Amino acid sequence: MFSGIVEEYGTVVKIEKEQENVHFTLTCSFVDELKIDQSLSHNGVCLTVVDVNKTAKTYKVTAILETLLKTNLGLLEVGSKVNLERSMMMNGRLDGHIVQGHVDQTATCVKIDEADGSWYYTFEYKFDKEMAKKGYMTVEKGSVTVNGVSLTVVNSKDNSFQVAIIPFTQEVTNFHTFKVGSVINTEFDIIGKYLSKLNSYS
Repeated sequence: MFSGIVEEYGTVVKIEKEQENVHFTLTCSFVDELKIDQSLSHNGVCLTVVDVNKTAKTYKVTAILETLLKTNLGLLEVGSKVNLERSMMMNGRLDGHIVQGHVDQTATCVKIDEADGSWYYTFEYKFDKEMAKKGYMTVEKGSVTVNGVSLTVVNSKDNSFQVAIIPFTQEVTNFHTFKVGSVINTEFDIIGKYLSKLNSYS
């Protein structure tokens, strides 16, 4: 379980394919604190740490085919910046919102507007009416996760939404690498999914 408050971005240093799986080796500032079997969010995708090399300051995670098909991890290259968040500790304030690390689908950045010190990013995704009825959608002023970052939705439409980014988020996450055409991971709000499910029984 995560909160969508990204700690920092890590850098991919090695990519290895093994049958249909892909092993990603990354480096970040808190490698020394990682343990094998630990859950770690990568661009909003919950992956398990399978190896830690404290000498090289790297760690390894594995993505299976299902993950590669549903997320943007298959587009990563050596040198790519990846948003990282360790699992939430249940002994303090919950910033952000409840994030599972289970990406629903990808979306594409179609517009970036600078607004005198902040940025507006517009994303489009494939709209499915039946999935929307199940809560796979955005709502105005609701929560959405973009590459693991908890954000507030503005200008919610059937197949698109917009988010506003402050300078801190722009610098600390991989938002500053986005351009028109960038593919991002999206996780819709879990509370909306549960409410939609319950409503379907009424």
